[in-house]
Amino acid sequence: MSQYLAPLKDMRFVMHELAGLEQVQQLPGCEELSSDLVDAILDEANKFASEILAPLNWTGDREGATWQGGEVRTAGGWKEAYRQFVDAGWPAIAADPEFGGQGLPKLVSTAVMEMWKASNMAFSLCPMLTTGAIEALMLRGSDEQKAMYLPKMVSGEWTGTMNLTEPQAGSDLAAVRTRAEPRADGTYLISGQKIFITYGEHDLTDNIIHLVLARLPDAPEGVKGISLFVVPKFLLNPDGSPGVRNDVDCVSIEHKLGIHASPTCVLAFGDKGGAIGTLIGEPNRGLEYMFIMMNEARFAVGMEGLALSERAYQKALGYARDRIQGTEMGVRGGPKVSIIHHPDVRRMLMLMKSQTEAMRALAYVVGAATDLAHRHADAAVRAQHQAFVDLMIPVVKGWSTENSIDVASLGVQVHGGMGFIEETGAAQHLRDARITTIYEGTTAIQANDLIGRKIAREGAVTIRAVVVEMRQLVARLEAQPADAFKAIATALTGGIDALEACVDYILATYARDIKAASVGSVPFLKLLGIVAGGWQLGRAALIAQGRLDAGDADVTFLSAKIVTARFYADHVIPQASGLACAVVNGATGALALADEQF
Repeated sequence: MSQYLAPLKDMRFVMHELAGLEQVQQLPGCEELSSDLVDAILDEANKFASEILAPLNWTGDREGATWQGGEVRTAGGWKEAYRQFVDAGWPAIAADPEFGGQGLPKLVSTAVMEMWKASNMAFSLCPMLTTGAIEALMLRGSDEQKAMYLPKMVSGEWTGTMNLTEPQAGSDLAAVRTRAEPRADGTYLISGQKIFITYGEHDLTDNIIHLVLARLPDAPEGVKGISLFVVPKFLLNPDGSPGVRNDVDCVSIEHKLGIHASPTCVLAFGDKGGAIGTLIGEPNRGLEYMFIMMNEARFAVGMEGLALSERAYQKALGYARDRIQGTEMGVRGGPKVSIIHHPDVRRMLMLMKSQTEAMRALAYVVGAATDLAHRHADAAVRAQHQAFVDLMIPVVKGWSTENSIDVASLGVQVHGGMGFIEETGAAQHLRDARITTIYEGTTAIQANDLIGRKIAREGAVTIRAVVVEMRQLVARLEAQPADAFKAIATALTGGIDALEACVDYILATYARDIKAASVGSVPFLKLLGIVAGGWQLGRAALIAQGRLDAGDADVTFLSAKIVTARFYADHVIPQASGLACAVVNGATGALALADEQF
């Protein structure tokens, strides 16, 4: 039930052939990252994920985290697993070496992240939030704050949180009411309540470092009046060890649809006079700083969509191979066969497989682009790749998570009635996936960011450059003699045409009728994800054919790449034209009814 093995062959194919690991290895700071070292990292991560984390996934879901008297106890085995996680150095792989990190590139940490999330999503949320907090402190923290907190956060000895949401605010951060009163010694007294704080309280470490949005007394209204503070669970002694308890209390944890082993906390700051915190960066720039954490977290949540899809696919595939039911269609009087022989089951498995591989390819390509944006010696190259990353992060987050719900639901369907029974484990992936489209900004928030900041405000410069690359791929596909490639090219052409029509509509509509443009924002995000996924699978098919033509002996794997791309072209990319219709024509029906007509 808990078995998980990372798809290392596909991961390595995507890293080398699509994301360009060799190019990343040549970047400043990556020169010593050999392919052998990358292979060893992936092998060890797979071992830890499959042997330590995966067996706890189902038991953690059954037991959950528990709260009593302000204290949170994690599920059985969690503390031991986290200690092994820290001892093995996994929290530090992508962090700055100055503070004890290993400084590995984003592409490598992305593949490792997928394994943590696929093997045990609830566990993976703790280091994910810590990584975001580290990023914010690295870029905007003072030297004193960095020295106090980063070494132990990087090592995993302490964890970090993001504290944005309040009961009355939700996603509207302009409504944040948590207060920060300045003190004579330069610190602040923080008071207020935050909700939905992942791992806001737990028993894994002896300190938790909270990053908290709050308002100063003289702050302007709205989002321009929010500052960011670091508020530790325990104040530090002069030697840096945890001292007295700060005025931060967990007053409850949520009872959730899924991710039961991840404590989602309600935190009260200042019930006993005020929690002591220090300002990060400049006053009233907290939202800007928090978005440093947010972008990191949004990419990571997109990886949750990919990872849960992979886990659901593995479970469904295993069941389809083992479950004997019915005779093979068209074989009268034949023996009973496993359900993988039935055409519709194969269709469902191929939907799961093709979309998961498309998500992985796009996410890893964006991970490599992040490395180029941060490390390349040429400023123009850095800017080009940063623009691509900015465009695609809403897609990786929104499209991948929306897909994960569909893929996990297909996994339940492959199981039939047994999928509806909790003991089989298929339902857990669907329950866990459901939060991912909400985490770190709903799909609509991602989509509004996509059409507003990344397309309309930029004049669609970056997305048009991507379209040029897509059409260049189509030309190469059309030049191949095999029918499969021509079918992929035809479908991809239709998808690109639909994409361009929507971009034109957004540019023409956004400034004069933002509501009309926004009605289609989520369909557009999905359309872009589908077409971008097809672009990457088309690239994979061409590369696979090239390797076959060169005599590569791994015929099974490489030929499956071509077939998977063809399936995606036949079954997934055609959705683009329907989505384009909704984007371009859908505003009238969506906005026409008066409130009382609903």
